[in-house]
Amino acid sequence: MNIKSILLGAAAAAAAASGAQAADLPAAPEPVDYVRVCDAYGSGFFYMPGTETCLKVGGRLRTEFRFRNFADDAPRNRLGDQTVLNGTGFQTNDQNSTQLRARGYIRVDARTQTEYGLLRTYVSLHNQVETGTSGTTPTLEYGFVQFGGLTAGRAISMFEFFTGYTFAIPQSWGGTDIFTTNLFAYTQSFGNGFSATISVEDGLQNRGNIAVATNTALQYTTTGAGRIGDSYGGHRLPDFVANLRVDQGWGSAQLMGVLHQVWNDEASSAAFGTESELGWGIAGGVLINTPFIAPGDQIAFQVGYGEGASGYIVSGVPNLTDGVIDASGDIELTEAFSIGGGFTHNWTSHWSTNFNVNYTDIDVSEGNNLDLETTSVQGNLVWSPASGFLIGAELNYTYRDWGGNAIEDSDQLTAAIRVQRTF
Repeated sequence: MNIKSILLGAAAAAAAASGAQAADLPAAPEPVDYVRVCDAYGSGFFYMPGTETCLKVGGRLRTEFRFRNFADDAPRNRLGDQTVLNGTGFQTNDQNSTQLRARGYIRVDARTQTEYGLLRTYVSLHNQVETGTSGTTPTLEYGFVQFGGLTAGRAISMFEFFTGYTFAIPQSWGGTDIFTTNLFAYTQSFGNGFSATISVEDGLQNRGNIAVATNTALQYTTTGAGRIGDSYGGHRLPDFVANLRVDQGWGSAQLMGVLHQVWNDEASSAAFGTESELGWGIAGGVLINTPFIAPGDQIAFQVGYGEGASGYIVSGVPNLTDGVIDASGDIELTEAFSIGGGFTHNWTSHWSTNFNVNYTDIDVSEGNNLDLETTSVQGNLVWSPASGFLIGAELNYTYRDWGGNAIEDSDQLTAAIRVQRTF
C-alpha cells in the first residue's frame, strides 16, 4: 500500500466520523420573539409579538365603607308626597344605614400608528358587589375606537368637562356626573392646544321625565308604554353635542352645547295632541393650574343652563324632569341652572385635599311640586403612599329646598372611606 492510498483512507474515515457526530447533535432552536417595550404612549405599553400594535393591560380595585345619611332629615322623593327614598339613611329601622362595596375593573388599551393617524381601541369592564346585592353582569364602562379624529363607541360624553375633584360618593357633587354614553364624534385639532368636537349621542341615556299637569296640580302620569311617572316616548332623534376646547400650560377651558328632543309618548300625544319640543343646554368651564401654591394644585369653575335638557346641567336628583304637559296640552320645558367649582391641593407628594361646592336650581313653570334648589359641599383627605394606591376619607353635605311646596326641605350628610389600587 502506498502513502497516497493511506492518506485517502484516513480522510474518508474522518469524514464519516464527522458526519455521524453531526447527526447526533440536536437541531438548532427557533429564534425567540421577545416582548419589546413600547415607549411611544407612556409607561406600561408593550408590542404584541409579531405586530406593530402597542398594548397595555391594567385594572383597578376599589373598596368603600359608606355611611349613607346620618343627618336629621331623610331625603324625599319628587312625587309630591312625603315618601322617604328607600334604603338611604339612619332615619328608620328598614333602611341600609351603612354599606360595604367592592368594585373591580379590567382595562385594555391597544394603539397602532397608521398612515392616516393613530388607531386606538380601548375597553374597560367593571363589576361590583355591595351590601344588599350579589354579583352582577360586568358593565361596559368604556368601549370605543379612535381613528384620527373619529371616536365611535361608548365613551365620556363630549358635553363633559369639570365633574368635581372628590370621590363624589355616595352622591354627586351637584354638577354633571362623569357619564359614559354611546356616541359617534369627530374632533378637529387646530394646533396650540385648540380643538373642536361635534358628537351624535344616545338620547335615552341622559334624559329625565315628562310629567303631566292634571287639574292644575302637578302629578306624574302612569300611562304610556308601561312607564310609571314618565310620559317620554321612544328614541326618535339622538342628542347633538358640540364643544370648543383649549389645553395649554396654564390649564384648560371648554364651552359646550347640546340639543335634546323632548318627545312624549303615544298615550299623551293622543290625549293632548302634543308631540315634541327641542330642549337645549349650554355650559362653560375652566381649570387653572396653580403650581405657585403647590405642584399639581388646580382650581376649577363651571356654570351651565338649559331648558328641557336637565340631565346635562344637574345630577344626583331623583325623578329629574325635562318637561311638563300643561292643561292646554303644550310641553313646558324645565329650566335648569348649575354653578360650582373646586380646589385640589397637594400638601406633600403623598397627602392631598380635594374640595367642591355647587348650587343648582330646577324651575318647572307649570307648578312647584317639582321645583328644587340644591346646595352641596364635599371634601376629602387622601393618602397615597405608593403610585396608583390611595386611602381616603370623604364627607358630603347636601341641602334641598323644595320651594315651599308639600315636600319638606331636607339635608343629607354622608361619608365614605375608600381604598383603591390602580395598576
